[in-house]
Amino acid sequence: MKALYYALLFIPLVAGAEFVQDTPISGVQQTFGVECSPDGEIYVCSVGSHQIFKRSRDGRLALVAGRGEMGYAGDGGPATEALLNEPYELRFDRNGNMYFVEMRNHLIRMVDADGRIHTLAGRPEEGFAGDGGKGENALFKRPHSIALDEQSDWLYIADIGNHRIRRLNVKTNHIETFAGTGEKTLPLDGHRVTGKSMLGPRALFIQGRTLWVALREGHSVWRIDLDSRIIKRVAGTGKKGFGSGEGSALKATFRGPKGIVASPDGIVFVVDTENQAIRRINPLKDEIDSIASPRTGANLARPHGICLNALGHVFVGDTNNHRVIRLRKK
Repeated sequence: MKALYYALLFIPLVAGAEFVQDTPISGVQQTFGVECSPDGEIYVCSVGSHQIFKRSRDGRLALVAGRGEMGYAGDGGPATEALLNEPYELRFDRNGNMYFVEMRNHLIRMVDADGRIHTLAGRPEEGFAGDGGKGENALFKRPHSIALDEQSDWLYIADIGNHRIRRLNVKTNHIETFAGTGEKTLPLDGHRVTGKSMLGPRALFIQGRTLWVALREGHSVWRIDLDSRIIKRVAGTGKKGFGSGEGSALKATFRGPKGIVASPDGIVFVVDTENQAIRRINPLKDEIDSIASPRTGANLARPHGICLNALGHVFVGDTNNHRVIRLRKK
């Protein structure tokens, strides 16, 4: 395993008026996806070392997957001995199995309750193939994000290089396209997503029967009703920018958003990566503000993943600062 240095710190920093920022994990090389597990532990994807770690509630950091070398190997064996290639994001199902996406290997893998690793969908080559068949025969192109529905039946995949959202039936291993055609244009607001364009879907999050989507090239945030498949724009005009950072969500601008999560009361948090900001959206009131940004004194460096824990604390993978930050209300 590559040498890894880390520290578990809780150092108060400057953040927005409502929030205090600290650093529960630092020194993990290029932190991307961050996930709060059902048992209260924080998991983080290290793109720099091709590994996944967890921080337990007692403050210890432990290796979960990857031996610290880039590659593709290890299926059927211990996840800690496997070779990974840039794990980007992870999720848990109701049984505690961990699913994650490897962007540079163009595939989806899973670590079961026994700590063994398996490839579920994709092969270590990029392309577009496999719809209507088994996941192991599918091809993806730089998949970035995943989301499980509440029943853990369907795993949704942001196949960003193919400008599609695809989904894998976890029980049958059936793969299909849910949205997108490969066309590089924004979705049609108020229309069904089936057979319609989807420009650069980068980040996914499911709550109930709603799929929240942040579009990287589309610089906007959308929600899809999983039953009707109707998509609605909730924030962003589709143009690059930042403006004042607050006001009307529909009139706001983003710059390459790459992470999204929603709270139980319907508030959406977005990692506005190229603006070095964490944005908060109230879709019902058409409001947006920034809870951390250069204007609030936050010193972020191309942040990516985001999650919420049961206390409502916001955790963010602050990628090029090689840490995970926590934003908690004062």
